[in-house]
Amino acid sequence: MRLKNILIVVSDMERSVSFYKELFGLRVVCDHGGNVIMTEGLVLQDRAIWESFLKNGVVPNNNASELYFEETNIEAFAEKLEHFHEPIQYVNHLMEHSWGQKVIRFYDLDGNLIEVGTPMPWTRGRNS
Repeated sequence: MRLKNILIVVSDMERSVSFYKELFGLRVVCDHGGNVIMTEGLVLQDRAIWESFLKNGVVPNNNASELYFEETNIEAFAEKLEHFHEPIQYVNHLMEHSWGQKVIRFYDLDGNLIEVGTPMPWTRGRNS
């Protein structure tokens, strides 16, 4: 068995697709209207569909999970975030951990937590 996708809930599909395209370079693989599969295994699902399946509401900014991306030129990415046309809600601006990894954390447009960090020395060069 293997993990195929990570699904997050979004309230405005078009806006969210643009967010992930513009900031992370993801592309749409398959568009089923209320479900959009993007490259890297990210699936966006319309909030109304999710809530109808669960018979429960969504809790934005719940900090129960995080999307993690790696970026070698994190300073350029941090600059890109600062000038992004949508407001960015930061958890922390660019910082460096004691072990040398630089990270930045923020929420997407629907309160899904995202971390972007530099590759760790033991993961550099691995394609898995």
